[in-house]
Amino acid sequence: MENFTITLIMFLSTLGPAAVIGLVGYASVKALGRNPAAASKILIAMITAFLFAEGIAVLALLIVFMLFK
Repeated sequence: MENFTITLIMFLSTLGPAAVIGLVGYASVKALGRNPAAASKILIAMITAFLFAEGIAVLALLIVFMLFK
């Protein structure tokens, strides 16, 4: 039962950032389709959002590992 709990928590902690990455990718492609001249600004905002999402995922996984160590 403990293994299932750990697996479920790890799945939920990575599901959120994965959804954020998907939504940011969709929004950036949509924005580039509307305004191709703003590609550099959109790229910077997209990379920043990706970094924050991945940072949250890494912190969540580290917390899970520390809790169930």
